[in-house]
Amino acid sequence: MSGGEVAGILVAVFWAILVSFLAVVLVRLAQVLKATTRLVAEVTDQAVPLLADASRTVRSARTQLDRVDAIASDVQEVTSNASALSSTVASAFGGPLVKVAAFGYGVRKALGRTDETPRKTPRRTVIAGRTVPAARRRKQKG
Repeated sequence: MSGGEVAGILVAVFWAILVSFLAVVLVRLAQVLKATTRLVAEVTDQAVPLLADASRTVRSARTQLDRVDAIASDVQEVTSNASALSSTVASAFGGPLVKVAAFGYGVRKALGRTDETPRKTPRRTVIAGRTVPAARRRKQKG
């Protein structure tokens, strides 16, 4: 065998090894792509029902918010009606009641009957920072 033939055989072996290595890499890459395709398909299969559930939940929340809005507007209407009723009652009965109360006070003053007589409160003595009622104070003196 001559040097050219050996070099040719070495080049052919090198190319065979390189092609084999590239074939292994391509087979592995194909397996990774298949696994990725399966994973994407599974995620899609699971994501579609989740998105449908989320859409249903959002619609339900919107319905509930519409109900709460209706309740809030009803409460506001009831509050304004109660306020109007209170104003009406105050204007209808407030003035006359004040006049009757003032008249009654005037009559009591005129007759000399007042309930505002000051009450006589028992005196207390303070001894060393303590308050002693009048009954005990008498016992201490006597």
